[in-house]
Amino acid sequence: MQTVYRYSAKNPDQNGFVGLPNAPGVSLWSFGLECVADPTNSFLALAGGSPSPADIAPNGTIVSGGDSGATSQSLVISPFDALVQRAYEDNTQLFWDFSKFPMAPNPETDACLVIGNAWSSEGSDQPNLRDDYTDGLIKIIAVNFSNTIVVFHNAGTRLVDQWIDHPNVTALIFGHLPGQDSGKALVDILYGKVNPSGKLPYTVAKNESDYGHLLAPDVPKGSYLNFPQSNFTEGVYVDYRHFDKLNIEPRYEFGFGLSYTTYKYKNLKIDKLYGPRISAYPTGPVMEGGQADLWDTLVKVTAKVTNAGRMDRAEAAQLYIGIPGAPLKQLRGITKPFIKAGKTTRVHFELTRRDLSVWDTVKQKWLLQKGDYAIFVGASSRILPLKGKLTI
Repeated sequence: MQTVYRYSAKNPDQNGFVGLPNAPGVSLWSFGLECVADPTNSFLALAGGSPSPADIAPNGTIVSGGDSGATSQSLVISPFDALVQRAYEDNTQLFWDFSKFPMAPNPETDACLVIGNAWSSEGSDQPNLRDDYTDGLIKIIAVNFSNTIVVFHNAGTRLVDQWIDHPNVTALIFGHLPGQDSGKALVDILYGKVNPSGKLPYTVAKNESDYGHLLAPDVPKGSYLNFPQSNFTEGVYVDYRHFDKLNIEPRYEFGFGLSYTTYKYKNLKIDKLYGPRISAYPTGPVMEGGQADLWDTLVKVTAKVTNAGRMDRAEAAQLYIGIPGAPLKQLRGITKPFIKAGKTTRVHFELTRRDLSVWDTVKQKWLLQKGDYAIFVGASSRILPLKGKLTI
C-alpha cells in the first residue's frame, strides 16, 4: 500500500498548443511552461522582463527545462501513471492526495512518496535552492509516517537539509529532468527492477552560504549596465574544488550516488608511458585544440572494482589528480563498467599531457611541472579509497 503526494507526481492539466495571454503564437508546450503556476510571468522571465522567476512548477511533473531547454514529447508517463499501472499489476492499494494542503497518510500505508520539483530554464535561473512550501510538505508527511520517500525533478542543485536528517525520511531520489518515460524509470528504481547507477554532477551543500559568492551572479549594473562583466575571481575553484579549498563538508559531494549494492576498490596501479626526459612544454605542431602532443597519453592508471553486493549494476569509477600548486584534486576520468554481483573488473584511465599540465601565463603554453602528483580513484570526489603518487 502506498500514498503519493503532490504536484510533480501527475501530468499537467494541459499538453498542447496552448497560447499565452497577450503573447500570440507563443505556446506553453514549446517553451516548457505547461506546469508552472504563472506561465505569462515565467515567459517574461525567459525574455528578461520579469524580476520574479518561478522556483517550482506546481501544476504538474516536469520532464525537461524551459525555452531552448524544452523538449517536445509525444506523450508523458508521469510517476502517478506508472504507480497506478504497477499497483494494478500487483493488485495493491494506491492512495493519493494532490491537494495543496494534503491530509495525513493512511496509517496502513507501507510507503509515502512526496514528489516535488525545482524548475529552471534558459534565461530564468533558479531563484532559490529550496522552497518553503515543498520543504514544509515533506516535514509534515515525515512527522506522520515512518517511511517517507522524497523524489525531486530538479533542473539543478536542490538543498535538502530542512528535512534530510529526519528519521522517517528513508530515501531521496534526484530525478533531474527525466524525459517522457519519467514515471516508468522511477517505478523501475523504486521496485528494484533497475539498480540505480547515477552520480551527482554537482555538490549539494548543507547551507546556501557554503557556495559563497558563486551564488551571486554578475548582473548588469553601473558602467557595465549594457556590457555585463564577470572577472571570474574564483578561478578554477568551482563546485567540489571550492568545497575542498575551504574544507567545507557538503551534504552530498560531487560524484556521489547510492544504489542497491556496494563496491570495493583495490589494486591501484600507475604506469608511466614516457621516457626519462620529457619536455616541460609541448613541442608538437599547433592544431585544433592546441599543440598536437598535448593529447599524448603519458600515464595509465588501473584499479580493480568488485561488486560486493547481491545485485548487478554499473559503477561510475572516478579518477582525480592533485597537480602541484593547483586544487587538491581535479576530475580527470570516469569509466562506467557493468559489474555482475560478486564479480570483479579492472577499470582503466589514461592521462594526457594536457590532463597533467597547468597554464603558464608568461609563456602562454601548457606547463608540465616537475614534482609529485597525487592520484585518487574511487566512487565520488570524497570517497576515494585508492591513493597513489606519480613523480615527474
